[in-house]
Amino acid sequence: MMDPKSLEQLIRNIPDYPKPGVQFKDITPLLADPAGLAMAVELMASPFRGKGIELVCGAESRGFIFGTAIAQALSAGFIPIRKPNKLPSDTAAITYDLEYGTDTLEIHKDAIKPKQKVLMVDDLLATGGTMKACCDLVDGLGGNIAGVTVLIELNFLNGRNVLAPYDNVHPVLQY
Repeated sequence: MMDPKSLEQLIRNIPDYPKPGVQFKDITPLLADPAGLAMAVELMASPFRGKGIELVCGAESRGFIFGTAIAQALSAGFIPIRKPNKLPSDTAAITYDLEYGTDTLEIHKDAIKPKQKVLMVDDLLATGGTMKACCDLVDGLGGNIAGVTVLIELNFLNGRNVLAPYDNVHPVLQY
């Protein structure tokens, strides 16, 4: 049985980044470790095996890393959710609040057919703003969000509360 806790040794803590008081969880050592990366992908994907997932959506940029691998593991397609002006066809956009300002994400309008089962993926669930915006985009296109999977959840930031309509939130590691 794979122990998620063994992945913790591959996550580097960077104090005071990007600003004082923040303890940044750097996943680049995990990404560089073949066994660690494979384990992370498997632990993120496994709760959704056999659940009929048709598409995996991941937000730029670390959501792409895990999202494409999870899509392959689940024999599903991958849909990128990108920053503005990066997608070549007609897009749906959402602007959402950040701690200091706003951000915008876009998805192709024809990326998801109504009622397709979608798994949402990112590396980190913190305040939940980015994942909520991604879910709102998928909902707006008629997708059926079957779950959310992340490598790390920062419990003390209560991001899960923002995702309350989606009861199937699966973190591999929690801090």
